[in-house]
Amino acid sequence: MEDIASRLKVKPLWFDDAERKFVWLDTRLLPWEEVYRSTTDYRRVARAIKDMEIRGAPAIGVSAAFGMALAAIYSGAGTVEELLKKLEEAKRVLASTRPTAYNLFWALERVWRRAVEAASGTSKVSEVVEAVLAEAKEIYYEDIRQNMAIGRYGAELIEDGDTILTHCNAGALATAGYGTALGVIRAAVEQGKRIKVFATETRPLLQGARLTVWELMKEGVDVTLITDNMVGYVMSKGMIDKVVVGADRITVDGYVANKIGTYMIALAANRHGIPFYVAAPTSTFDPNLRGPSIPIEERDPSEVYTVLGRLRIAPEGVKAYNPAFDITPPELVTAIITEKGVVTPPYVESIPRLLGLGARRG
Repeated sequence: MEDIASRLKVKPLWFDDAERKFVWLDTRLLPWEEVYRSTTDYRRVARAIKDMEIRGAPAIGVSAAFGMALAAIYSGAGTVEELLKKLEEAKRVLASTRPTAYNLFWALERVWRRAVEAASGTSKVSEVVEAVLAEAKEIYYEDIRQNMAIGRYGAELIEDGDTILTHCNAGALATAGYGTALGVIRAAVEQGKRIKVFATETRPLLQGARLTVWELMKEGVDVTLITDNMVGYVMSKGMIDKVVVGADRITVDGYVANKIGTYMIALAANRHGIPFYVAAPTSTFDPNLRGPSIPIEERDPSEVYTVLGRLRIAPEGVKAYNPAFDITPPELVTAIITEKGVVTPPYVESIPRLLGLGARRG
């Protein structure tokens, strides 16, 4: 498993075994600086997630898992019961960071279940700690493997010479190191296909301009940056062949929460007959939600009336609204690319089958 991580061209986060600490690349500072942070405190991991030093649903999930591992390692618990109480508190703190990304809650619940399972079979705190750390590491390596599988399946949908539009950043920086939407592009390039990419700037935090363009240029992929409001125009001019985006949560019937602006892109793609693909691991699917009822995070309005908090672009006293995500309905989604294969409509049937949920409920 170590070998798969060593092959990553961009390594945004990992666990340092020698120093028993979690390390991550602060994405807020890209592309100007590449600064790595580290901590042994799960509360610091929670702050990094909340403040978007770490962002992207898969990366958030992996980081939360390592946050739980830190909580276990440095708990100071004298008994297994005390350790579980401290882990439960860490789970609560980490879960409170960002409400939309389902991978966060999936990862926390998975690590918690492993801790409870280990605790039921031993009275040794050290054994439960190691079980928690092992589970967090498995989530990390699993994310890389799944992203690579998403890339392989998605690359089959990409033709040589295609120009792909992507929104926000669903690349290595949003995952454990390979990417979902950019993983599809990366895999197509690795197959020798000549691919061009149009990346939206992605207001208000400019993840497309700062992160997606940085990643693609680093790997020598032909990328053109456009503003968010240029999408309809470039599509109308026949400049886009396919759209590939990531996701932060997908309901069991195919509603997709992704970075704000995705819905408008899906509408434009539908109008121009352009395939609209979503790339996401199965850990992004929420088996308990149907319809457009996904909780949407609302962030600080100052992100809208400033540029990255550095330059004010609106008058003092103006009101601003800042939902971080929007919801694209299933009828606008051509297919969803997962590590288990490509899922197509009707999603109300195909997604439950993918997740092994059995027959669709009425």
